[in-house]
Amino acid sequence: MSETIIVVPCYNEAERLPVETFQGFVRRTHGIRFLFVDDGSTDATGGVLRALKASDPGCFDVHTLEANAGKGEAVRRGFLAALESDPDYVGFWDADLATPLEAIREFQGVLDGRPDIEMAFGARVRLLGRAIRRNRLRHLLGRLFAITASLFLRVDIYDTQCGAKLFRVTPDLAALFKEPFATRWIFDVEIIARLMRARTATERPQVRDIVYEVPLSEWRDAAGSKIRFRDFVIAIFGMIEICRKYR
Repeated sequence: MSETIIVVPCYNEAERLPVETFQGFVRRTHGIRFLFVDDGSTDATGGVLRALKASDPGCFDVHTLEANAGKGEAVRRGFLAALESDPDYVGFWDADLATPLEAIREFQGVLDGRPDIEMAFGARVRLLGRAIRRNRLRHLLGRLFAITASLFLRVDIYDTQCGAKLFRVTPDLAALFKEPFATRWIFDVEIIARLMRARTATERPQVRDIVYEVPLSEWRDAAGSKIRFRDFVIAIFGMIEICRKYR
C-alpha cells in the first residue's frame, strides 16, 4: 500500500479547522498522514493542532513556523519536512477542506494506476453531476487567471490555483521545493515554472506528459474566504515576476 503525507498549511484556523472531519477520515483510511504547518498563527491554532496531534500521533504531525511566511513558504517547509519520512506521495490540501478529503484517494488512484504521471492536480470544472460551488466573481477571476497562466507558461492547464495537489516522490521533487518561492500566493504556478525549466532541453517527459488534472466531484467556497479584484492584479504582477525569473 502506498504511503501518502498531506501538508496542510494553517494560518489563524482555530475557529475554522474541521478537526472532527480529519479525525474521522484517518479512522477509516490507511496509509495517509497529515502534516499541519502552523504559519505563525496569532490565534489558538497552535493549541488546536497540538491537541489534534495528541489524539493520533501516528496520523497527525505539526510543524511550526515562528513568524507568518505565507502559504507558499508554509507548503514548501512542510514538503521538505515530509520528504524526510520517505513516503510514496506528498501533497498539499487547503485547511478549510474546500476539496473533500475523500478526493485524496482518487488522486492516489491516478498515481497508482499511471506510473508515467508524477503530479495530480485538482481541477474545479463545472460539469453536470458534479457539485462545484464557487462564487461567481471568484469563478470569473479564477478562469481569467488560469488562462493568463496558460499563456505565460505556454502550457494548457485548466486550474493552477486549486489547493488540492498530490506529487509522486521522485529524485527531482525535493529540488522543486529547495529554494523559497518568489511570490507568497501563486507558488503553484512557480512549481510548474520550475518543473518546466528543469525539463527544458532534455529528453525527459515534459510537463504536459507528467501532470494530470483531476476534475473534482465536489468543491465549495469556504466561509470567510474572500477575494478582491486587487488580489487578481497582484497575482498578475506575480506571474510576470515568475516568468522573468524562469525564462
